[in-house]
Amino acid sequence: MAAYSISASALIHAPPQKLYALLADYHQGHARIILKPPFVFLTVEQGGTGSGTVIRVEIRVMGQLQTYRSVVTEPEPGRVLVETNDNGYVTTFTVEPRAEGQHALVTISTEIPGRAAVVGALLERWFMTRLLRPVFVRELGQLAAVAAAAASRAV
Repeated sequence: MAAYSISASALIHAPPQKLYALLADYHQGHARIILKPPFVFLTVEQGGTGSGTVIRVEIRVMGQLQTYRSVVTEPEPGRVLVETNDNGYVTTFTVEPRAEGQHALVTISTEIPGRAAVVGALLERWFMTRLLRPVFVRELGQLAAVAAAAASRAV
């Protein structure tokens, strides 16, 4: 079965550079947008800002803890941030300016590798879509809230 992706997007009323900075900051910004649950923790093992960062994440899925490591790259600094996991999943955060740079369309997308067994792959795809899409939608809402709180403190 072929690889597939799961994504969600939201128009966030904050400047794209501020949103990207929150996503790229794994010590503070990114750590504040991940949801608990399903995420249990995010630990920075190397770096901490943008490309070269290595993180370890623990997530609880159906009562079971799963731990994975991700390496962060920035194929388009300031616009695209990519986490490549040791489980083969690749999560991309894309920040696209809107309204003359006053807002941004932010997309979170995870590419999941294909599996050989068709029935198992279909069940996994169904399950992962129902798990990840709502998490992405809530994370985008959290990103908007964190950005709004930072903007109100700056005033």
